[in-house]
Amino acid sequence: MNNSSTTDSLSVHTSFRSIGAMTFLIGLTFVAIIISFVVGRFTIPLSDFWDALTGHGLGALVLLKVRLPRIAAGMAIGASLAVSGATYQGIFRNPMVSPAILGASSGAGLGAAIAILCSMSFFMVQAMAFTFGVAAVLITYFVGNAVGRNNDSLLSLVLTGIVISALASAIISLTKYLGDPEEKLPEITFWLMGSLSSATVSNMLWMIAPLVVGLVPIIMLRWQLNLLSLGDEEASALGVNVSKVRVILILAATLLTAVSVAVSGVIGWIGLLIPHLARMLVGPNHRVLIPASIFLGGSYLMLVDDLARSLLPMEIPIGILTSLIGAPFFLYLMARRKGL
Repeated sequence: MNNSSTTDSLSVHTSFRSIGAMTFLIGLTFVAIIISFVVGRFTIPLSDFWDALTGHGLGALVLLKVRLPRIAAGMAIGASLAVSGATYQGIFRNPMVSPAILGASSGAGLGAAIAILCSMSFFMVQAMAFTFGVAAVLITYFVGNAVGRNNDSLLSLVLTGIVISALASAIISLTKYLGDPEEKLPEITFWLMGSLSSATVSNMLWMIAPLVVGLVPIIMLRWQLNLLSLGDEEASALGVNVSKVRVILILAATLLTAVSVAVSGVIGWIGLLIPHLARMLVGPNHRVLIPASIFLGGSYLMLVDDLARSLLPMEIPIGILTSLIGAPFFLYLMARRKGL
């Protein structure tokens, strides 16, 4: 009886903790959206915010045509990278895993670099980035399963992903070397540093389908992701089709990563850092961790983009800021975890 009461009290405590954390994250998201609308080179006072939002006043054009697509992109991309990171970490049972582990980011970067080198249109740059990102993960998956044994299939995937990423990075370096140093090289370099400056309404429209196809399976299978985190044998004993669920989750997380990199370029650390922060707030249960990662990742990228637009007279590539913020903060989290 006492054990049952203790379990019930712990469950209630966890539930209250999750509800409180999710309420905070939803509020943080709304605050980040308002700040992102107001902050920028063209400052819109809060007193004029509503007029601009309804299409009146000088700020309406800036607000609706420039900042709204950028805010939507920041929310979507930040959420996608955070969710894909949390998903990969659950699949591989390793909190040090990021969305780049299977080569999606490097593959997308390679596709964009080739498109820029060949003077393709901006839409084709995005299409090539998306295609190469998905293709890199598919190659990693099939090669990893072909060379690995059943008892170390996850390790084989990780090692194959490292190889594919290294090959893609080498070819990216080759495109930089072959590109025109006055035009192509700066364009490739800037794209690889990541930015939301190219976010437009058309970008957001074509992102919708991959985002939905990637996000919905992860949300629906997040309880099975909890079981996968226990290990393959335990998950199978509890009724999970491990191979099928793993493939679906990997493909879904890859779609989220590839479409994000295709629109914004390579933005690092979000998929590694945000799931850790979300776990600190709501715990390791993926049923709550995935929604928490959505709001926390979106809020984080919107606020970092605000800094990128306002710190200096020129816009700072957002990938630089996410690395400058993410790397030392992640070291802090590691030290805190070890009690240093």
